Amino acid sequence: MPTTEAALPLVQPSPPSPARTATDTRRAALALLLRAARPEGPAVQAALLWLLLCGGLEALGPVLGKALIDRHLLPHAGTLSEMAALLAGAWVSGCAASLLRYAQLVRLAGVAMRSVQRIRVGVYGHVLRLPMAFFDRAITGQLVSRVTNDTEAVKTLYVQLLFVMLDSGVMLASMLVMMAWLNWRLMLIVALLVPAVAAIVWLYQRLSAPAVTRSRALRSDINAQTGETIAGMALVQASGAGRRLQARFAATNAAHYAARRDELRANAWLLRPALDFLNVAILAAVIGVYGWGMGQGQGLGLGALEVGVLYAFVSYIARVVEPLIQITMQFSQLQQAMVAAARVNALLDEAQAPPAQGAGRITAGAIQVRHLDFSYASGPQVLHGLNLDIAPGQFIGIVGATGSGKSTLLSLLLRYYPAPAAALQIDGLALAQIAEDDFRAGVGLVPQEPFVLAASVRENIAMGRPISDAQIEAAAQAAHADEFIRQLEQGYATPLGEGGARLSVGQKQLIAIARALAGQPRILLLDEATSHIDSQTEGLVQQTLAALHGRVTVLAIAHRLSTVRSADAIVVLHHGRIAELGPHEALMAKGGGLYQRLVQLQQLVGEDDDG
Repeated sequence: MPTTEAALPLVQPSPPSPARTATDTRRAALALLLRAARPEGPAVQAALLWLLLCGGLEALGPVLGKALIDRHLLPHAGTLSEMAALLAGAWVSGCAASLLRYAQLVRLAGVAMRSVQRIRVGVYGHVLRLPMAFFDRAITGQLVSRVTNDTEAVKTLYVQLLFVMLDSGVMLASMLVMMAWLNWRLMLIVALLVPAVAAIVWLYQRLSAPAVTRSRALRSDINAQTGETIAGMALVQASGAGRRLQARFAATNAAHYAARRDELRANAWLLRPALDFLNVAILAAVIGVYGWGMGQGQGLGLGALEVGVLYAFVSYIARVVEPLIQITMQFSQLQQAMVAAARVNALLDEAQAPPAQGAGRITAGAIQVRHLDFSYASGPQVLHGLNLDIAPGQFIGIVGATGSGKSTLLSLLLRYYPAPAAALQIDGLALAQIAEDDFRAGVGLVPQEPFVLAASVRENIAMGRPISDAQIEAAAQAAHADEFIRQLEQGYATPLGEGGARLSVGQKQLIAIARALAGQPRILLLDEATSHIDSQTEGLVQQTLAALHGRVTVLAIAHRLSTVRSADAIVVLHHGRIAELGPHEALMAKGGGLYQRLVQLQQLVGEDDDG
């Protein structure tokens, strides 16, 4: 039986990381991109090859037009067949470039969608494996936003980076090469666009990146506030908190509007208008230099410029400016996608719960607690030197005032938080030495707030486990839930709606008990399982516990003390220490004991009729 002794230290999780810089965001986004694209190597390589071919074919068009003008149209020379060959070459190259562009777009879109699908499944699976300590500080709406909205934004990152950015870069390089071949001096004038656009992009990033990051974070806050309000709508309306919550939501929405406005201002000044101005300026410069060179070409080293060269350069300027415009116009979406990808990557970087180190099995269900101390991260000590020996098949009740450490003890037994190896053991094995699948099958939980899927009764009891219908019905019978389930219109196939809206609180709890029993556990943990149910349902729970006695080890945290009156022993916790221990009759026989005062208090308020 338990005593209280000295503490063992507990390693605390590290504090949250500081806010990301713009460089961190880019690195995190690139890390996520590479992580998702790794399986798509052949498809990306094929698309990049087509991209190079497409750029070369599109750069060929103005050169063919230049030859047609200078060799045939202006001098009125050449045969009809030569002119037809040039025209056919321009047409074929244009058609081939269009087909290749279509093929690469389809290929890259497929890469993007498969990658997003892979990322979303991976993020969801990663969240399922995160330790409970993470969810102590996580906000549900923000997590949902990362799994849905942010992963979808990664598709934009693929499309913009792999298609628009690379396509525009290849097009720009091929055009500059062809212009240099025609006249490298005029090419240098057009090449001035590149540093000018780079300066605009740099300035845009400096001005818009903070606004984009703020707007993305505030959008998650909007999702979180909306989710919280909908989940607690009954209490919101009952307490008249609607106006206060609306004011809080309006403030968050106004901050999001301000961030988006700052971003749009940067777009309006630095994207299309600035590039249109550069386009006109470069075009005017090329035409001006061409006109000057016609009269003084030798002095400028330009030589005798042909009209076809001017045509080619005017065509190339339009084709060079358009990719640059595409790059900058898409930069806003790219910025948002990078922020979203960085947020997803940050979630994937969260450390998962450490896997079980051994392959042990739960055979009997004996529980040993030795000198157990525990404190949450950066918090005061919650448990102080707990010692318990629980034999297989025993029924142990755990009671105490709020904050005494009852639920913490159950959380440690469930491996939600790490405990020293020697402090908690099952069948002589440290919890980490028991294989994960065997541990989850051997330890069942009935929580205070029953979790019900928007699925059928059968699916709610099975919970994705390979359990036969016979096992499901046997578990429901053991939990005294079979009778009301069969009265539903479709029996075990009846859909229960979101949160089990079709069931009473007591019926939900019986479903939760059936779910726990369906796995045939050796240990059953009940966390305030009777605190919100009526006396009739509590009687059914007590019958279930009585039937399990001697076969399953039961630890029941109870606010309603009548639930644990028949327990083999009742542990009374007080400020994280074991204050009293013994069966109901022995504890009641102690004059002025803590358990006796708890019973008397419940009798006084009418919550418990036992003495």
